[in-house]
Amino acid sequence: MLLIRFLIISICILYILRSLVRIFLPMLFQGLVNKAQQQQNAQQSQHSQKRPTGAIKVDYMPPAQKGAIPDSEGEFVDYEEVK
Repeated sequence: MLLIRFLIISICILYILRSLVRIFLPMLFQGLVNKAQQQQNAQQSQHSQKRPTGAIKVDYMPPAQKGAIPDSEGEFVDYEEVK
């Protein structure tokens, strides 16, 4: 008798939880999707306002080296042709 009562209560609880998940889970995911879309739209609007179409933006330029070798000079490696 105790086993039957436990099984009936367990089945009822699982049925109720399944119904609640079917109702609330889509609402939760829809809210998350809406937030992500709003953030993406905000980023796109900020990005499009900063620079006009076709403009080039350089994020980093390395500092010029003082002892750099000019392009006309370079390493020369002696070699012998092996036959």
